[in-house]
Amino acid sequence: MMKELYIIGSGGFGREVAWLVERVNQVNPLWNLVGFIDDNPNTWGLECNGYKVLGGTEILSSLNREVWVVCAVGAAKTRKMIIDKINNLHHVKFATLVDPSVISSDRVKLGEGTIICAGTILTVNIQIGKHVIVNLDCTLGHDDIIEDYVTVYPSVNISGNVNVGELTELGTGSKIIQGVNISRNVILGAGAVVSKSLQEPGTYVGVPVRRLG
Repeated sequence: MMKELYIIGSGGFGREVAWLVERVNQVNPLWNLVGFIDDNPNTWGLECNGYKVLGGTEILSSLNREVWVVCAVGAAKTRKMIIDKINNLHHVKFATLVDPSVISSDRVKLGEGTIICAGTILTVNIQIGKHVIVNLDCTLGHDDIIEDYVTVYPSVNISGNVNVGELTELGTGSKIIQGVNISRNVILGAGAVVSKSLQEPGTYVGVPVRRLG
């Protein structure tokens, strides 16, 4: 029996996640994707690639059956705020979605609500927390720890033994050298190279990386 699934966020990444769900179902028909949920009233009733925007997150509290959701909002803090609003709904479960093209060992642990997009490679002894997004064509090396609500944008390369703190966002094409720690609440600019640990929250850019402000 297919599981009833709703995607929170009807923007561009939400549409990409709907495509990911379709790709999963081609291999293993697991999800009945009902539609999108979005707290922006201007989107309600719109159709996105064949799926309607049904309303805001408050509609989840009116359902009296087990349903599954995944939050397809790239901004880490916004994603956490949305999840915090619905975390107490016991009938709402969080789907973990992995594109069929992902290469991964069986020594990778994924938290609930996490999304792993097409073309990504996960090697061995990796821990990825809850509600993490790993976008297209990323690589994660051995013994990495990616904490809750991290967003990894496309084509990011994370070497081995790296710890990325919660709510951090790693910009498109950034590269993390082995053995470094990245604080929580870091925004890393596109193309940045991190060769030493980032101990403080903030925005970092450049090659090598430097903190702004």
